[in-house]
Amino acid sequence: MRDDTRYRDASRSDWPIGGSDALLEALQADYLPDLGHVDMGGLLTDPRLGRVALVSSFGAESAVLLHYVTRVFPDIPVLFIDTGCHFPETLAYRDDLAARLNLNLVNLRPDAALIAEEDPTGDLPRRDPNMCCTLRKTFPLADALEGYETWISGRKRYQGQTRAALPALERDGTHIKVNPLVFWSPQEISEYFKLHDLPRHPLVDRGYVSIGCAPCTRPVKQGEDIRAGRWADNPDKTECGIHLGPDGRFVRGRGR
Repeated sequence: MRDDTRYRDASRSDWPIGGSDALLEALQADYLPDLGHVDMGGLLTDPRLGRVALVSSFGAESAVLLHYVTRVFPDIPVLFIDTGCHFPETLAYRDDLAARLNLNLVNLRPDAALIAEEDPTGDLPRRDPNMCCTLRKTFPLADALEGYETWISGRKRYQGQTRAALPALERDGTHIKVNPLVFWSPQEISEYFKLHDLPRHPLVDRGYVSIGCAPCTRPVKQGEDIRAGRWADNPDKTECGIHLGPDGRFVRGRGR
């Protein structure tokens, strides 16, 4: 029997010690030793992950992650950041999927007073999109994640150059982050939609391949990067900033 005691009490806030992470290394060895041996279901239910939440944007491919994870972990809290800037279609899609999949949905919202102070005219997405994401996404999620040790993300390697080397298991500040679909292909995503009769986001048929907030998202043109429609007027911005590095700093990709 595996002895897990030396990992359970390790202080996450002290990572990295000597550039290593014993807990991550143990989980990797047990569930992800190589691409031919991936036990994602076992990883998601391992008690060493502690308290786990799934973070979903209810975007173009979110239904697959939500269905896949909740089959293994039916009561997992699903955190949705309601920025106040989403497409109406996204909010309707959220409600539809929450009902269909019986999700334990938790809606997160930015601090209303802070938004009123920093974005009184509503033009912050255009004027300073990085600050807008920080106020409307990063701060609410950071507050919510204080109650968890691990969170689950829907990022995949095929979603553009900045995600091409994503690991399935990583550190995100003091948290562990699991990317269950990281190795999946677009074809596998499409087949999963069909196999489980999952509804598509209503904007997908209108050319929205990656869907974020309405002011900063446009349809993707033929031949463009899958995330080219996000912050299209700001080519140096490719992520909203909710993903951290192991040192707890924000990760912002540069270039496409």
